[in-house]
Amino acid sequence: MRHPPRLSALLGGAVLTLASAVSAVSAAAGAGTDTAPPSACSVVYSTVNQWDGGFQASVSVTNNGAPTTGWHLGFAFAGGQRLTQGWNATWSQSGATVTAVNESWNASLGTGAGVTLGLLGSWSGSNPAPTDFTLNGLACTGGSSTPPTPSPTPTTSPTTPSPTGTPTGTPAGAPELGVSGNRLTDPSGTTRRLLGVNRSGGEYMCVQGHGIFDGPVDDAAVQAIADWRANTVRITLNEECWLGLDDIRPEYRGTAYVDAVKALVGRVLAHGMTPVVELHWTYGQYTGASAGCSDVHASCQKPMPDAQYAPAFWTSVANTFKDDRRVVFDLFNEPYPDRATATTDQAWACWRDGGTCPGIGYEVAGMQDLVDAVRATGSRNVVLVPGIAYANDLSGWLAHAPTDPTGQLAAAWHVYNFNSCASETCWTSTLAPIAARVPLVAGEIGENTCGHAFVDRVMTWSDDRGLSYLGWTWNTWDCSSGPALISGYDGTPTAYGTGLRDHLRSLTGR
Repeated sequence: MRHPPRLSALLGGAVLTLASAVSAVSAAAGAGTDTAPPSACSVVYSTVNQWDGGFQASVSVTNNGAPTTGWHLGFAFAGGQRLTQGWNATWSQSGATVTAVNESWNASLGTGAGVTLGLLGSWSGSNPAPTDFTLNGLACTGGSSTPPTPSPTPTTSPTTPSPTGTPTGTPAGAPELGVSGNRLTDPSGTTRRLLGVNRSGGEYMCVQGHGIFDGPVDDAAVQAIADWRANTVRITLNEECWLGLDDIRPEYRGTAYVDAVKALVGRVLAHGMTPVVELHWTYGQYTGASAGCSDVHASCQKPMPDAQYAPAFWTSVANTFKDDRRVVFDLFNEPYPDRATATTDQAWACWRDGGTCPGIGYEVAGMQDLVDAVRATGSRNVVLVPGIAYANDLSGWLAHAPTDPTGQLAAAWHVYNFNSCASETCWTSTLAPIAARVPLVAGEIGENTCGHAFVDRVMTWSDDRGLSYLGWTWNTWDCSSGPALISGYDGTPTAYGTGLRDHLRSLTGR
């Protein structure tokens, strides 16, 4: 869905005010002129995630000396680590010494001001915290390292599938998933359908400065979803919050955000449901047709993911969850390069290959770039790849599908009553051929009528073909501002949500 209801809070809030002061983001930046080097500084170095052979770290630097209009941070890796990627600065490494030079937009660092940088690196043997931090050549204090919190691995009960692959009886344990032809299957070869809800909030609360999730995500709240007999929860995420970028409040970014997401994924698994982690809001300034905002930061839906941060996001997410194939990855919420490009062929080329796309003013990461980022970690998790036109148009999906060496791709589509392809005739002509080749998952279904007549039709059409679908959304919004399934986080349905709840319960014999 394009516009969560809290968007109005963003448009009038401090995030937009901050973004309006940033006229452009430099693609490459050199050191600025040091007007008065700081006499002291402090550093907090945190390992956000760590996996076999790699890690993600956050470096928060505070200038305790005089203001400067240009800075360079230096430190030494103590265990032979190698820098592979970084953000919020121009990074380099020579021997053990790593240097991060300011970007044009964060060059000024006043007394008491700070900047948070992020990096990905490789290691072998051990991964100790760096030493000898300096800012503009002067020694810093600090450099503490916070070890990552391991993902919970709850014990789940075995599942008893029905002949259609839908769990019956008590909520079943979430299975490891794989792609077999045009089906999602568990290790026994049983067909599995993803049937459930979206849990929105993780994409917008952090960037708007309100929190991490919109509403409770504790055990009782997740149990309420399971009580609908859902077997899947799609969790919407923000790349800047995950990566710990500077424009996000410290308490809602980096380690705090990642740990909160990992905890929610663990609770979803503990209640026998499949978590789908999805990249929803991303970086990059777009002001063309159908722009959701003029902000360069990840404060609205952009037409395509950005090359600057999205691959790093998926490298980190994949490394976090690659050892648990019960977790599904959804690459990008709702691509709409077709609104920016002159032709549909250009849109599909941009969608797959990224790069410099007509009408989009930032470097784009294509679906192939994101698949490559995931697979480079060794992950074999199922990956959902959405189409264009806000994921409603999959007409060019088969012809332009990214290459996956593991063969674990599924197609994702979104459908609302106001979309162009919103009839059984369109679904049968454009979607059925895709569903015959690869698994097809409706990552979002919904309507803006405050009723459920349209989603009833979507579910019936999908059931007849053994397809998957997830209702938008498990949030207590007013139906005039977005399809809300519930009026309370205890699972009390809205008139619209009653349709999905009753249908899911009928599928499981409840």
